[in-house]
Amino acid sequence: DGRRRKQMGEGVRNEWVAEEAPRTLAGLIVYCFFKGIILEYVQGGELKTKSIDLLDLSPGTDVGALVEEIRKAEPLITASRKEQVIHLVLRLQEKLGQQEDHKFYLFKVLRAHILPLTNVAFNKSGSCFITGSYDRTCKIWDTASGEELRTLEGHRNVVYAIAFNNPYGDKIATGSFDKTCKLWSAETGKCYHTFRGHTAEIVCLSFNLQSTLIATGSMDTTAKLWDIQNGEEVVMLTGHSAEIIALSFNTTGDRIITGSFDHTVAVWDVGTGRKLHTLIGHRAEISSAQFNWDCSLIVTGSMDKTCMLWNAVTGTRVATLTGHDDEVLDVCFDYTGQRIATSSADGSARVYNAETKKCIAKMEGHGGEISKICFNPQGSRILTASSDKTARLWDPHTGQCIQILEGHTDEIFSCAFNYKGDIIITGSKDNTCRIWR
Repeated sequence: DGRRRKQMGEGVRNEWVAEEAPRTLAGLIVYCFFKGIILEYVQGGELKTKSIDLLDLSPGTDVGALVEEIRKAEPLITASRKEQVIHLVLRLQEKLGQQEDHKFYLFKVLRAHILPLTNVAFNKSGSCFITGSYDRTCKIWDTASGEELRTLEGHRNVVYAIAFNNPYGDKIATGSFDKTCKLWSAETGKCYHTFRGHTAEIVCLSFNLQSTLIATGSMDTTAKLWDIQNGEEVVMLTGHSAEIIALSFNTTGDRIITGSFDHTVAVWDVGTGRKLHTLIGHRAEISSAQFNWDCSLIVTGSMDKTCMLWNAVTGTRVATLTGHDDEVLDVCFDYTGQRIATSSADGSARVYNAETKKCIAKMEGHGGEISKICFNPQGSRILTASSDKTARLWDPHTGQCIQILEGHTDEIFSCAFNYKGDIIITGSKDNTCRIWR
């Protein structure tokens, strides 16, 4: 309908992708990310995960001293494992220092589906991506060649919400207007489970970072949490009085937020399904909601033209970010949680400092509403998708437009970076998906 209130590409923005194959350290698996490490280990026969943020990592950081500091606070990383962790963090630091001034060129145009696309999403490394469509299927594509790898068939209506279980990337979830969610093998295309229980269309979904749960949000005003292993419903989140169109797990996986057309966002305890807070303040429908990396803040965007920042622990409003002249269609944190980007139906985008709450850059130039905005993992570029048929790359420090990605013949509603930040995918109402390198 020209104004996509459902937040497309949510999975791409919130999920973290592994820097390289995980390192096994005597029973401990370490995943390294931009601005974070995840430790996976077995305790009492149970698989557990723990996240450590590296928000202050920069090209000038003394990595040896940083890892020693982490090691002192984290008994899982013993002295014998220190060198391997240093290696991973050095690789991370190397990525942060890479030049970001290269141009993107059109690599492939994929006439992906016979009916319009609904969403696009990368896997952990960007080696493949998925597309959802009104043709009732989800397709898996090889990024390097642009070849179709397989088609996931089985839904009886529009496949609207799609996601990989990043950082692992071995499973895919699809949410449909047929009121079901399906879990698939990314490798074989086998359908593991069909989750039934919603009484209206599923319009948003997300894996938790630990890849043990899938959350689905529906037009039936509820959200549900599903167990990936046994396919059972774990809990139903009830309390909204209108459709749920956005949801997001926090990094540690113990909280989830749901955004609704009832103008509110709810914060839930994942383990019990209990509602902890209702974030009240917006005067129109919610368009987007997200946690920052360290789980301390929540950002929400609304059709009331504002973006609000909330304390994730207490549920209190920290700030109202104003400046847009029309509906805020998308909001996101950068990968450190230190900056917030907003996009609006007024055709502009803005960057705010999360600490000072001040607007630090305005991005103007699109000739139509901007339905999607995201940072690259390095935090050095912003990508926007617009109804003016273009996507644009921006410098988030100055607000300067670096490049215009042209060629689509209709509105672009979805866009995403891969992990390295050197590949972009755009999805359009012209029924094509474009790969830019």
